Amino acid sequence: MPVTAPVLETDGVLKAFPGVTALDRVSFALGQGEVHALVGENGAGKSTLIKVLTGVYRPDAGQVRYRGEPVAFGSPLEAQRAGITTIYQEVNLVPQMSVARNLFLGREPRGRLGLIDFTAMRERASRVLHGYGIRSDVRRPLGSLGLGAQQMVALARAIEADAQVVIMDEPTSSLQPREVDRLFAAIADLKAQGRSVVYVSHRLEELYRVCDRVTVLRDGRRVHTGPLAELERLRLVSLMLGRDPDQVRTEGLTRFGGRRRPHAAPVLRAGGLRREHVLDGVSLAVRPGEIVGLGGLLGSGRSETAKAIAGALPLDSGRVEVDGEPVPAGSVDAAIRAGISLLPEDRKAEGIVPGLSVRENIVLAALPRLARAGIVSEADVDRVVAAFMRRLRIKAAGPGQRAGELSGGNQQKVLLARWLAMDPKVLLLDEPTRGIDVGAKAEVQALIDELAAGGLAVLLISSDLEELVEGSERVVVLRDGAVAGELSGPDVTEEKIMAAIAGENDD
Repeated sequence: MPVTAPVLETDGVLKAFPGVTALDRVSFALGQGEVHALVGENGAGKSTLIKVLTGVYRPDAGQVRYRGEPVAFGSPLEAQRAGITTIYQEVNLVPQMSVARNLFLGREPRGRLGLIDFTAMRERASRVLHGYGIRSDVRRPLGSLGLGAQQMVALARAIEADAQVVIMDEPTSSLQPREVDRLFAAIADLKAQGRSVVYVSHRLEELYRVCDRVTVLRDGRRVHTGPLAELERLRLVSLMLGRDPDQVRTEGLTRFGGRRRPHAAPVLRAGGLRREHVLDGVSLAVRPGEIVGLGGLLGSGRSETAKAIAGALPLDSGRVEVDGEPVPAGSVDAAIRAGISLLPEDRKAEGIVPGLSVRENIVLAALPRLARAGIVSEADVDRVVAAFMRRLRIKAAGPGQRAGELSGGNQQKVLLARWLAMDPKVLLLDEPTRGIDVGAKAEVQALIDELAAGGLAVLLISSDLEELVEGSERVVVLRDGAVAGELSGPDVTEEKIMAAIAGENDD
């Protein structure tokens, strides 16, 4: 649909942070009565653009216009008062307050003396929320409701506040199917009233069901805007990942090619991994000396699968086995004892301890194994650290240098050393080359090959299709928390991975 009079737009917005340009001259236009999809992989700039639109950030250059007039909101509250409301994936209301108070927070009905009319507020809250399928007592604390019901309260609040623009950030992440239907009905009502929606989601089926147009961001740049119905799913996936389907069809090179190494029985088996709204029966297996890739878009369940296998994500059901022996679910200690090590995606938040030395970071997890009668030999520690610094070619002034002073690639090697010091049977690598330079990336990839050649079972998670194709013998593709396909041998190509992500192989 053409946008003749955008209700909310940006013109050449630039937003930079130290070391990174989050938005690079991005222009975006939301039409009145339009549902506009905003999509992109991790780091594409979606969250930054939303924060610029709602007054969390001020752009370094460019302009934001609302109803045709330049605006510079100083806070999300100021944007909300102007008619722009955001519903975040994590509900940002007050869990200790009642459902009714949350629904009308800041807009409570008042009596003649200016006091809150609680009776009128509760009656109106009950009437409004019944329309969203919520039958709970509105006097209950919001936090006592399920996440799906809380999300619906947040949606009702935005609509009742007469917002002209509603920004929805992964709004169905906590919803049951019936709640999703109510959400989509509410979106249709918003459109009919001439109100506009920015819809952020990784779920392709949802996008094509409710959105009119789509804007694709990649690496802080806008790479496409246009009618969603005219964009094939494979093309949408390729735009998000930065891979041209026509170019991909001419490549088809893999590091392993026709070389197939003999493998024993799987050392790792994960079956029927389920967690509500996150994983839907994921199953996979990895054999000794094998590298299995785990692909899919952001939010498909890749990291969650690795965390579930490593005991860091509680499960509703499912099983994990190492060498045929069950590993207790939800226990990181049990997973480590069974021989499972996880290199997390965010090495700064979940991995490296920047204030500790290289030496301390490497032996952090292995100290109990090095202890004898509760005493750790400094000589044993030095021997282990020296061996891994040499083996992984960690470039540092010495083992005493602070890990936070190293390059990204060397920090990643320090983390690898930490888990290899545990002598694992299974190594789960979540985005092992993200954020490191080309040279370090090649070194890490070569190291992964060496580890597999030595008999280690490796699960490689990557949003880089080329890395998956070149580095994996098999690839399991996830979509919306479920296995969308499994590729092996000559079928491990970028084209077929993208097709599986897009659902083009579905019957």
